[in-house]
Amino acid sequence: MELSWVWGQSRISFYHSKDSIELYNKDEKTQTLAELCKDITPSCRLNPLLFNGHLQTFYTVAKNQDISVYYKRKIFEADDAVYTGSFAVDFVVPPYEGNDEALPPRTTYYKDAEFEEIGSNDNKPMLITLHGLSGGSHEIYLRHVLELLFNEGWEACVVNSRGCAQSKLTSGILFNARATWDIRQTVKWLKKSFPNRPLFAIGYSLGANILINYLGEEGSNCNLEAAVVISNPWNLDTGSIALQRSWLGKEVYSRTMGGNMKKLFETHVEQISRNPRIDVEKVRSIRYLHEFDRELQGPTYGYPTEGAYYRDASSSDSLLAVKTPLFAIHAEDDPIAAMECLPLEEFKQNHYAVLCTTSLGGHLSWFESGGGRWFVKPATQFLIKMAGDIDLSKLSMQKIKDDTGIATRSPFFDPMRRRLQIQTGV
Repeated sequence: MELSWVWGQSRISFYHSKDSIELYNKDEKTQTLAELCKDITPSCRLNPLLFNGHLQTFYTVAKNQDISVYYKRKIFEADDAVYTGSFAVDFVVPPYEGNDEALPPRTTYYKDAEFEEIGSNDNKPMLITLHGLSGGSHEIYLRHVLELLFNEGWEACVVNSRGCAQSKLTSGILFNARATWDIRQTVKWLKKSFPNRPLFAIGYSLGANILINYLGEEGSNCNLEAAVVISNPWNLDTGSIALQRSWLGKEVYSRTMGGNMKKLFETHVEQISRNPRIDVEKVRSIRYLHEFDRELQGPTYGYPTEGAYYRDASSSDSLLAVKTPLFAIHAEDDPIAAMECLPLEEFKQNHYAVLCTTSLGGHLSWFESGGGRWFVKPATQFLIKMAGDIDLSKLSMQKIKDDTGIATRSPFFDPMRRRLQIQTGV
């Protein structure tokens, strides 16, 4: 029996291709992506009193900590012909006086004249953040990373899922696990507004799943230089079944997440109820997350069951199409995104990706004795290393080389083929 939890020491494991991509440092020295990830990952010693995934995850709620990250919000009108409406992006800014009571703490709207001057030719690295289920830019777990990088000279923003973080829902649909349209528009806008900034991204939990799907859809055309995902559920169908298997999984985690989504639904019920496919009373009667997805996400997007939605929106296959350096961090005792959801073999097939697992840590937790969160260290060090030391121009050449001949191979597997078919204008 493993007793390392007695003193909080967590075992670290890595999964990656034996042909991990070669990275060129600016001093012309080389190392593989796997070597870089291992080098920047410190030992994982957590709070010994939080000795399993449940305690680590519960402490997320109990821990009373504040990190002062300030935002200014811009509302973007969606340019997608199918997923119309608007979404909110919160940009990290220096501290300021004042607050908007209609928004989360330390968040105000950009004034129009102020936002018109936001563009720049500087070459600061910039981080795009995707939060977890029903969360937003106010979440403490993502502010740990944003504060550190902003103090290091980075620029950053958070793409809030539609209806989250006290943003107004202006269409009849919420986000889903494969809702990549808003991050795609954000990346395009950032690339146009800040042409010299290298762009990076980090996703947490459901946001991690969305980010992997985006990376897979973009493939070698992706405008991100590197990405990090934390506590990604990966295989949503397997994860849902795992949650329902135990009392804690169903009655605590699934019920809590279902309740949070139902609150979000009630906040925007006027807009959502305009969709004739939605039975408002059925949604109001749900108790668990899978029931919410059955009664709202399924009908909204045309899926016959929540299982069909989960299988189509999972990111485990999308991983195979990722051609952006990717560092994934996951705790083996995560009670929400179970270990059985992890695409271990897929990581071994993609030389652009590295998975780091720890034996302890819970979901979006990894609390250390001093109150910090361990995952912040490897996540930020990876991003800082990629932005500061790696010759990113040579990565683009590697992507072009890897694309050669792929489309002509037959038979071949298309990891990005979706079962959901959308007809524009219908």
